[in-house]
Amino acid sequence: MHASVKMQFDAIANDYDRQRKQLIPCFDEFYGMAVSLVECEPSSKVLDLGSGTGLFAGLVMQKYPDIHLTLMDLSDSMLDGARARFSRTDRVQYIVGDYSEYAFSGQYDAVISSLSIHHLTHPDKQRLFHTVYRLLRSGGIFVNADQVQGHTPAADAYYRKQWLEAIHRSGLTQEAIDSSIERRKLDINATLSDQIGWLEAAGFTDVDCMYKYLDFAVFYGKKA
Repeated sequence: MHASVKMQFDAIANDYDRQRKQLIPCFDEFYGMAVSLVECEPSSKVLDLGSGTGLFAGLVMQKYPDIHLTLMDLSDSMLDGARARFSRTDRVQYIVGDYSEYAFSGQYDAVISSLSIHHLTHPDKQRLFHTVYRLLRSGGIFVNADQVQGHTPAADAYYRKQWLEAIHRSGLTQEAIDSSIERRKLDINATLSDQIGWLEAAGFTDVDCMYKYLDFAVFYGKKA
């Protein structure tokens, strides 16, 4: 599965940022809420899991220009986009690898992720949440802007219908639409309630879904 995900995102790396706004109907509110939840000291250490081209991390760095970022992704091609984005700062470290298996060292004030963790199996998600908790300093936060499965099959079908209608209105080419639909076959979405439960089981406090639009949701948790 990881190899399939890497291949799909290697292929779209050059167009990823431009297309993301068209592929996420709630883009501004989704990322706006995620960024607003990242509250930390000006020179904090922030880890971005599945960072891709660094879109989420870049928005956080606009908010906190002096933070130190560590960006991790399976796809070196996607990280090339991040290297270009952050070419004027020396406060960004890059790791090419699988964050569900990586032997992390050090601690962070915040761990962030966007539209990545849903590619993991459910047991891997749960293990990752425990890893994230361990990596955070006391008082550290985890913000995960991701996809969720509907509470019922009918809800999932509605999410799908609304998303397909939105991307067909977005101005994307048919080729880009077809590519996105193909990539979403790799999704392993978990329900909102399951993810909240897994975060709490990992030790997080103040856990909640702070924003949701169809199957796009922003989760928050804190290490007490």
